[in-house]
Amino acid sequence: MDELVPASRSQSRWPSKTLEDVSFLLVRSWGWKKAMEDIPGNLGWPIVGESFSFISEFGSPAGICSFMINRQKRFGKVFKTSVLGRLMVFMTGSNAAKILLTGKDGMVSLNLFYTGQQVLGRSSLLQTNGEAHKRLRRLIGEPLSMDGLRKYFQFINNLAIETLDEWSGRTIFVLDEASTFTLKVIGNMIMSLEPKGEEQEKFRENFKIISSCFSSLPLNIPGTAFYRGMKARKRMFEMLDSIIEKRRSGEICRQDFLDSLIIKHNKTGGGSDEEKLTDEQLKDNILTLLIAGHDTTTAALTWLIKFLGENPHVLEQLRIEHQQIQEHRKGENLSWADVNNLPYTAKVLSETLRRATILPWYSRKAAQDFEIGGYKIKKGWSVNLDVVSIHHDATVFPEPNKFDPSRFEAPLRPFSFLGFGSGPRMCPGINLAKLEISVFIHHLVCKYRWRCLEEDDSVQPTLVRMPKNKYPIRVEAL
Repeated sequence: MDELVPASRSQSRWPSKTLEDVSFLLVRSWGWKKAMEDIPGNLGWPIVGESFSFISEFGSPAGICSFMINRQKRFGKVFKTSVLGRLMVFMTGSNAAKILLTGKDGMVSLNLFYTGQQVLGRSSLLQTNGEAHKRLRRLIGEPLSMDGLRKYFQFINNLAIETLDEWSGRTIFVLDEASTFTLKVIGNMIMSLEPKGEEQEKFRENFKIISSCFSSLPLNIPGTAFYRGMKARKRMFEMLDSIIEKRRSGEICRQDFLDSLIIKHNKTGGGSDEEKLTDEQLKDNILTLLIAGHDTTTAALTWLIKFLGENPHVLEQLRIEHQQIQEHRKGENLSWADVNNLPYTAKVLSETLRRATILPWYSRKAAQDFEIGGYKIKKGWSVNLDVVSIHHDATVFPEPNKFDPSRFEAPLRPFSFLGFGSGPRMCPGINLAKLEISVFIHHLVCKYRWRCLEEDDSVQPTLVRMPKNKYPIRVEAL
């Protein structure tokens, strides 16, 4: 909740705000409410706003989309609300997307809830802006570039084969399996964690606790999800401190992302300080990359398999594309060139991201006063882009609830598809996500068939939209 607490404050400060802090917030909140009078919507009850409704609808079958859709029916495509201490304006449309996501002239910045700020750390790529953001993105972007990913291709390929070999003849929950697969990939890329072993288990256990608290209430007291998440973050960083110390001493040497940063950004080495990261920046951004490389890819892979199961004609066309690769290679393994030449697979992935809309909204914070869609936005306001409505605009995507990869055969109107975001904050893990999913799907459709054991379109009460039932299937060899 950066509307409540600056990102630089300690999390332990939140429960004991001074009277001066509270008075300032009340005065600012009153001023903002007056300025919002021209924007349709409902700010709810004093202090709590519409938080109870938000939390209730967050846990409904449609998730957070219910909250947005219900208010759009009452107030239109632009509406105001107050949730968890934050005054918000929601809007949608390609024009709003262009303005909010490109962030022209420093108009907006990323707007994380307070819990997200504390979990990721103040040095995270997701909490920097302007030139500092550009610099940090350049310094940590190496493993996610196409050149950086190429050396991990064989690991990803082998891991996909090993994972799917364990599926045959079993009932499995796709979401759980996809989570394990993607976490093993990103863990190996960043710090050479082996797919199995005690260190991997500790890493996965702490990461899952951290990930689950990302959108929890900001109550840092024993028994809460936020408290458990911050404790797990501490354990994760202690683990990283130990690994970094061994790498710097030369006790362990790996050719992974962590090693490249330690060598390149060693404070005793050459080069300017502009090309170096502090240990705090290093650890905060390793955690950021772990989260960026896990949750959304896990969700995308799960939804894709679900949509394939529900659309056999799409599955058959996809299977033909991948079987042609097998025939061309005459039994040899999948190659880097093969996985980067899958046009129909790319369309299926795009349609998955459109249909599921894994991140239903993008939140930005006004860095200055500006006008959008005829409404005046004040500096400091939370402005949220409703991506679900953009992806289900019938004028751009006829029959929007139909799963149809052919939509992506022709160029789309700019800012009408935001599967990986857009602008300077486009998803840094876009290449990794495409690689993991393409490799995994290749081996799945070439070797196996599956049937769904429980039809359910409900989603989990999380910011990243995932099937609530984890999509249980029965898998058999072809």
